[in-house]
Amino acid sequence: MSDPATTRASSSQASSSQASSSQASSSQASSSQASALLWRPRGAWEGAAKPGRHGATDGAAGIRLTLRDGFGLATLIAADGEDADLQAILAERFGLSLPEAGAAQIEGERGLIWSAPGQWLALAPSPHALRDLPEALRGVAAVTDQSDSRALVRISGPQARAMLAKGVAVDLHPRAFGPGRAAVTSIAHIGVQLWQRDAGPTYEIAVARSFAGSFWGWLEHAAAEFGYEVEPGRV
Repeated sequence: MSDPATTRASSSQASSSQASSSQASSSQASSSQASALLWRPRGAWEGAAKPGRHGATDGAAGIRLTLRDGFGLATLIAADGEDADLQAILAERFGLSLPEAGAAQIEGERGLIWSAPGQWLALAPSPHALRDLPEALRGVAAVTDQSDSRALVRISGPQARAMLAKGVAVDLHPRAFGPGRAAVTSIAHIGVQLWQRDAGPTYEIAVARSFAGSFWGWLEHAAAEFGYEVEPGRV
């Protein structure tokens, strides 16, 4: 026959063990949720850009700002005397052409943008799409992934050129800068890489991610008088 005191003690220990196990499970779940929030992907414009309509509200928006998160970017720097081999490998392996100075060669979401003599910026639908470049160009060009270090935005709409003219140190008149043209310049004392996608006009700008907030502040101010819409991008 069991001692009542012993039975009560065993029951109490079992309940305490179950409570401790439950608390441990709850703590682990909370920790996992916190980690998921802490390590979730963050867009380059997060905290600065707010989707929706902003600025002047009369009539249609004159500017559309599309956040281009999640794309692949990489710098290519040709080794001395290797430009011809670089061009041949890019054409044969990747179907890409090296653009001349001040130009961009882009098809869809893939292409190259001139950056400086012997240097280009590669654009791809995702960072994964650039994974074969370093090995393929070994000994011919240095490849550096810039996907997480640059912020990319598309600027379009009937007032896109007028807005950019407020701060771009480049003549954007269609006779001087049209589709397929590119420039490395500055806006609001921030270094940017700019290229024109089409005659819409549609432009894209890449800026160092650490300057994304400051650059967005200029964009908001410059676009406000025209009314602008911000479209979120993918992460």
